[in-house]
Amino acid sequence: MYFNINLTSLKADSCRSTKMQRQKSILSFFQKPSLPSQSPDAGEKNDGRQAPLFSAKQNNQNVFQPAIHRLVDTSLEIRGTDTPPEKVPCQILPVNIKENEGGKGATLFSSIMHKFIKFDDREKPNGRNPVHSANACSTSGTFTIPKELPTQGMDTLYSEKDNGIISNGMVDQTSVLNIESVDDVPGPHTPGMRLLVPRLKRIPEDVPKFEDKNGCSFLNSSKRAKPLQDSASLIKNHEEISNSISKFEWLDPAQIRDANGRRPNDPLYDKKTLYLPPDAFKKMSASQKQYWTVKSQYMDVLLFFKVGKFYELYELDAEIGHKELDWKMTLSGVGKCRQVGISESGIDDAVEKLVACGYKVGRVEQLETSDQAKSRGANSVIQRKLVQVVTPSTTTDRNMGPDAVYLLAIKEGNYGVDNGATAYGFAFADCAALRVWVGSINDDASHAALGALLMQISPKEVIYENRELSRSAQKELRKYSLIGSTALQLSPVLPGTDFVDASEVRNLIQSKDYFKRSTNPWNCALDSIMHRDLSLCALGGLIGHLSRLMFDDILRNADILPYQVYKGCLRMDGQTLVNLEIFSNSANGGSSGTLFNYLDNCMTSSGKRLLRNWICHPLKHAEGINNRLDVIENLMARSEIMLVTAQYLRKLPDLERMLGRIKVSFQASGSLALPLISKKLLKQQVKVFRSLVKGLRNGMDLLLLLLKEEQLISSLSKNFKLPELHGSNGLERFLVQFEAAVDSEFPNYQNHDVTDSEAGMLSVLIELFIEKATQWGEVIHAINCIDVLRSFAVTASMSCGAMCRPDILPDSKAISFCEGKGGPVLKIKGLWHPFALGESGLPVPNDVFLGEDSDSQYPRTVLLTGPNMGGKSTLLRATCLAVILAQLGCFVPSEKCVLSLADMIFTRLGATDRIMTGESKL
Repeated sequence: MYFNINLTSLKADSCRSTKMQRQKSILSFFQKPSLPSQSPDAGEKNDGRQAPLFSAKQNNQNVFQPAIHRLVDTSLEIRGTDTPPEKVPCQILPVNIKENEGGKGATLFSSIMHKFIKFDDREKPNGRNPVHSANACSTSGTFTIPKELPTQGMDTLYSEKDNGIISNGMVDQTSVLNIESVDDVPGPHTPGMRLLVPRLKRIPEDVPKFEDKNGCSFLNSSKRAKPLQDSASLIKNHEEISNSISKFEWLDPAQIRDANGRRPNDPLYDKKTLYLPPDAFKKMSASQKQYWTVKSQYMDVLLFFKVGKFYELYELDAEIGHKELDWKMTLSGVGKCRQVGISESGIDDAVEKLVACGYKVGRVEQLETSDQAKSRGANSVIQRKLVQVVTPSTTTDRNMGPDAVYLLAIKEGNYGVDNGATAYGFAFADCAALRVWVGSINDDASHAALGALLMQISPKEVIYENRELSRSAQKELRKYSLIGSTALQLSPVLPGTDFVDASEVRNLIQSKDYFKRSTNPWNCALDSIMHRDLSLCALGGLIGHLSRLMFDDILRNADILPYQVYKGCLRMDGQTLVNLEIFSNSANGGSSGTLFNYLDNCMTSSGKRLLRNWICHPLKHAEGINNRLDVIENLMARSEIMLVTAQYLRKLPDLERMLGRIKVSFQASGSLALPLISKKLLKQQVKVFRSLVKGLRNGMDLLLLLLKEEQLISSLSKNFKLPELHGSNGLERFLVQFEAAVDSEFPNYQNHDVTDSEAGMLSVLIELFIEKATQWGEVIHAINCIDVLRSFAVTASMSCGAMCRPDILPDSKAISFCEGKGGPVLKIKGLWHPFALGESGLPVPNDVFLGEDSDSQYPRTVLLTGPNMGGKSTLLRATCLAVILAQLGCFVPSEKCVLSLADMIFTRLGATDRIMTGESKL
């Protein structure tokens, strides 16, 4: 807090003058600043920015080849270059390596053999240069702050608030203001996703206005303050906004249609597409035609359109960019198109923020520079193409967090299921880990199996046929979409579009070479599935969705695996997972107070994902359970090994996702073919590849260290398959060679600008590396298992109550009940709830004896009664959790635990009562 006082004036003025000056300074201090001012000609400045999308010049322009041929008049010739000349960067493309019969690997290795040498002086100083982001300055213009966006046909993309257009089509003038650029204020800017406040209301109306004797307000005395527009200017801006909206009448909610001419009230309305009148393209410039040709097929996607050094959003997309990112909106070009934009340096952050808000975001990139376009003809237009669409369920960003992100496609059918039951085929993908799973389930009217599937994988988005999925199943999807801390997006599609027949899916996979780099042949994943055709239909829906989003490279390189919801594990349906609070609590949907949070002491992100998978599928065979318990006992007895293991695991990046990114980057069909962004992608590849090699070195060192502990490695090897590490063909020798090659070629891997020759070298290195992708996957899985088992040991050793190793009865004991020789046993002494701890300490321990053992005989059923808040629910939950922990291979919170293997745990409502619906806890 300070006052800016002119010392010269203080010396020259009288006492009275000094007093008046102080009063003015105090008043100006309490005054809140008004809108920043701008020079009158600021709106004419471009700061070197390329021409906007809608150019004012139209010289017999031709139509860019559209997706809907019947809407475009292709008889016209495209004229005029819409973007100013740019410097042509060097084109960087991978070196094509010719395959030799029978000796592909040897030939590749011999071509770069001289690179596999380590040098002592390979450490070089990091010569990073600071990166300065360039922001686009907004031009002068007017716009309407939205209060109610059009919702007819746009309910997925746009909210129903903050649009200045009222019901009779007029514009609310109170929301119109003049956007002025200030030389020292960059724009567009991205201050974050905060609630949009109309700019006219950011200056409180109750601020007192102080005027001098000449009537001048002190509020306007600041150099950065500017008075509001007069009424005539507001009326003029009002007319300009009205004209810009009426220019594209086919975007009006009262007239909008899909590509087939259907209105939003039509059951078959496709909100992904937009109908453009035949004469609409005649009024557009060449780049306008490029944009609307793509946008008419991707109305559900925010499209960033590349113009020179900027990415821009237009019309309805611009409204979202203005609302979510608080970008300044401008009007430019023919028709006064509304637009917002960001420079190249800020596009990645902008996409990440919009995806985090739940939007689908695409990027239309330039395939050439302006000079390259001119080489084809003086008036040629820069070619552009939609490269990829990123959605919340298909994100592969390195900052996406440890949780797996799944996209699920589901198909319903009867297929001979008796008693009115229903069969479901499903397929889901983890794009970041480069994996696809397929499977099927039989379900009844309670939808227990469907709920189990949704809870186990917790998808971000579910794709289904709108009129082919039953209402009860859709109700179940909506039910589980409200469970947990993250929202589930439901995406119905039109029948017959993506979900095609099984035979068509087979032909599509073969013709497109999908899953050609999978570890196992794609059809082998269907061998253990009951309803193969149903699963193939769901897989077709998943493939169609990913193909539309330009994820063909992922489909070609992904591993395809079978997924069993219940087979070979302790069965817990969806409602049981909810009631026992396995992954999310009933208070706020978070992870606190859950079994997953109690067991999660993992050090790696991939370890956390494996832990979740294990909790969903507790073992049902005694040998596997005891193998895990042996490792936990050995780790608890050697605390120093647990400490060293944690130190190694803490250094590891997400190796699972990094391996997926390297596999999909090899021979990428679209990304590296773009000369304007290939350098950036190659730079990212170098960083990811070197980080993967470095991370595998730390993981390999951990495995080699544990190999020296004979007793521990003997028990560990029974829980996972470990590839050959030593020897002439061992991974250790292979990894050393890659470390030498990468260190010598890319010493500054964190910020390395790749040259043409280095791009070819990187391509060869990656191809050699992924030849052993299966072995690298086994190493990563082994490290994940060690991380989870160490987490179990930490949970048991740091418990505040008694913990014991459960005594798992042999599998033969479980079937003796059918032979009349006794039955299953559950005998727990001193049982306490593992994470329902009160302020006074541990809960009161209880004994639970069920079934007959060698000592005595107990009833197989217990009827538990007592007053409210007496602990009945806590005892029920503690018993269920003890069985789950035991069959996971964990220690149990009790003094002694003996049990037969359980087949299923089911609950109805747990500790929740629904009296009005006739439901209460059991």
